[in-house]
Amino acid sequence: MLSQAVEDYLKAIYTLHDGKPVTTSELSARLGVSSASVTNMMTRLAKLKLVTYAPYRGVALTEAGEKIALEIIRHHRLLETYLRDVLGYAWEQMHSEAEHLEHHISEEFEDRIDALLGYPTHDPHGDPIPSRDGTIEHVPADPLPDCPVRTDLEVRRLLDTDHDMLHRIEDLGLLPGTVFRILDTDDDLLVVHLDHDHISVPADVAAHIFAAPA
Repeated sequence: MLSQAVEDYLKAIYTLHDGKPVTTSELSARLGVSSASVTNMMTRLAKLKLVTYAPYRGVALTEAGEKIALEIIRHHRLLETYLRDVLGYAWEQMHSEAEHLEHHISEEFEDRIDALLGYPTHDPHGDPIPSRDGTIEHVPADPLPDCPVRTDLEVRRLLDTDHDMLHRIEDLGLLPGTVFRILDTDDDLLVVHLDHDHISVPADVAAHIFAAPA
């Protein structure tokens, strides 16, 4: 059985991967640990054949490592959906609780939550929930400032790294699934038509909202 630390590393590598190997400094910043700790763990994971690792060249998941990472991500996103939609947790409470529980639930518990929720495909941030067999569907979306104006758009996902920002987005009513139109935009503000009303979205908030044509 893998330790919680190992699972956290595998999940972090998957999350940070963007087509090229993940650096030790990226993992150090993501997990809040020293570079030396990251290097030691990468050596350990390489011996377990969960990653490929070369000093100064970064790290990538093997097929076995990716399978474990996707299972933990599935746990996390199902738990976040349950905690928010059923138990009414706030963003920050939902995330911290799911971070703890994701390492401890059984496959039966995972299946029961999935069925109770109606087999959701996305979590409250709009991120895709991996299927039981480890497949994951990525839906293309652009940050609001890059979206076309006067076109029906749908919020697809939100960046989940800033809980205060998530509360601001929630107050604006621009959660995943919301359909709206951008009426006007400049460097500081976007004017959005939503529910027969016009709302102003500051540029720093808009950058955390990703949308696509409805």
